[in-house]
Amino acid sequence: MRVAKAGGLGGWRGGLLLALVAVVALAATGVWNPFPAVWDWVDRSEPISEPDVVWQQRVGGTPRSVTIAGETVVVEQRTRVEARSLATGAQLWERKADWSAVAGGDRDPVVVVGKLLVKGYEVLDPTTGVTRRRDGDAVAVWTYRNMLLDARCVDATDCTVSAWDPRGTAPLWTAFVPGVRSGLLGDNPGLLDTRRLDAVRIDDEVAGPEPVPPLLGFPIDGRVHVLDTATGRMLQDVEPGRDERLSVVGGRLLRITARSQDGTCYFAISGRDPATGQEAWQRAGINLRTADNAGCAQREDPYGARNVLIGVAPDAREAVLDGYDGRLLLVTDAGERLLAVDDRHALVRTADKRAVVGRELGAGRVRWTRPAGTKAGAALTPHAAVIADEKPSRLVALEPRTGRELVSLRTSANALAVGPGGMVIGEGREIGYVRFGGARGAPVPPRDGGVPGPGGTGSVPGPADSCGPKRELCPG
Repeated sequence: MRVAKAGGLGGWRGGLLLALVAVVALAATGVWNPFPAVWDWVDRSEPISEPDVVWQQRVGGTPRSVTIAGETVVVEQRTRVEARSLATGAQLWERKADWSAVAGGDRDPVVVVGKLLVKGYEVLDPTTGVTRRRDGDAVAVWTYRNMLLDARCVDATDCTVSAWDPRGTAPLWTAFVPGVRSGLLGDNPGLLDTRRLDAVRIDDEVAGPEPVPPLLGFPIDGRVHVLDTATGRMLQDVEPGRDERLSVVGGRLLRITARSQDGTCYFAISGRDPATGQEAWQRAGINLRTADNAGCAQREDPYGARNVLIGVAPDAREAVLDGYDGRLLLVTDAGERLLAVDDRHALVRTADKRAVVGRELGAGRVRWTRPAGTKAGAALTPHAAVIADEKPSRLVALEPRTGRELVSLRTSANALAVGPGGMVIGEGREIGYVRFGGARGAPVPPRDGGVPGPGGTGSVPGPADSCGPKRELCPG
């Protein structure tokens, strides 16, 4: 019995060997080659969401950032950048680069690439990868939805900042700056503005490039140089006081004071006119979370977005302030928590932690309510409000004003980028694109491309005498 069993096993092995030899011979002679199909089956990725995405692709490395640029998806990796078709996911081009960023809006985007510790950058067409403009001297670049800024230095204390239309070939203006080399290198180095609220499973740059603020604050040698982005004029050169932190938000220079007394920190905010230095508004008691617990030392920018600030009132309720005139645009109810904010809306987790509500700034009313878990994160973009939930893991995109559902995915992937008609999600090296509500349900972007006006315009209420951050709303 044992001999017969061994012989049977040997026959099975021999037959398998002969079959393998035959397959190899057929593949070698080109008659039939099953190996590519077998490898494709082994290497095939599982869908990263349910329902399935329009397309799913595996990129060469874990993405550092993903941006929808017109009809392309730009994927930044550690040592390279590539562009893929928004319609099919097919790779359009690839370049070696240490950093990359996208400038321009939905109709005129460009990709800016460069190398670390090497001067200069290139402006590429996002569809073809062809170089539209090349610069060999700039040490830093800032990319916005409606402008590109670069800085170049003759020496450490002799620098200029130039503004460009994203697809322009000549600078719009050039301003002198007494040095930018210290810490301001590469793409989008930090300026003195606001920092965004974090959200789990939603990328910090999910909204794409922001519109250029009316003012920028450059930190140079312990001072703040305030630049008007419309004219290129340097308006102020200010040194902060011992208890102060300076920030430039909503067309104002903010002096934020944190004073230690009676075992606690006392806060005060003063909004200054950038041209005259005169105080335009002031508030006391709002904690902008700029200070740590060690002697009220302020080491962080305030939370906020675009022209608004987020703080904590003395009664522990969160508040949203207009950076231009200091108005309270929203004060949450007890136990509620702000998850995301922009110039027009706020996403708030309810006190019972069972839902996320959309609130309209200035009006105070609830626009919509969406059930959500206790650990749900959220973000606001010009085209959609995104909510990332757990148990079950979901990504949901909603119309920011009405709460209308654009798409709902059962997925553990992250939200990487949001565009006018859909969003890119990703997990590891896998990325995929999902459309919003099909062809009929795709949201129509605002006529201004999602760029809000200054305080007092659009759906952001303002006082009757508000002239806007650059007085563009007043005659003369």
